Amino acid sequence: MDMKGFQQYKDQAINTMTQGELLLLLYDELVKRLIRADLALEKEDYPVFEESVDRSVAIIQYLDDTLDRSYPISANLSQLYEYFTYELGRVRIGRRREVLGPVKTMVSELRDSFRTAQKSGDSEK
Repeated sequence: MDMKGFQQYKDQAINTMTQGELLLLLYDELVKRLIRADLALEKEDYPVFEESVDRSVAIIQYLDDTLDRSYPISANLSQLYEYFTYELGRVRIGRRREVLGPVKTMVSELRDSFRTAQKSGDSEK
């Protein structure tokens, strides 16, 4: 398989996405990483667990860093991202699935809200 061609295709696909599509892509990846962390913790695969939590925190930090602060909702989202980061720190240190579950649920619900908002925006165009 020509990996260079695949990478060019992938880069082009990302470069042509709308901001909403990129946001959903990040949220999809975040949910995937949280599920992966949960499964790894269940299997006691701690290296995969820690890598998944670390990647989740990095995605959340990126989402926070790229917020458009000119909108009032940005302050609320920033506080939510701060909460997610704090809770994931607790998850990582204590390897606590009971803390991971609510974060995973909240992130999934937030992703679904953004998906609904994007669909509504697309249908209005």
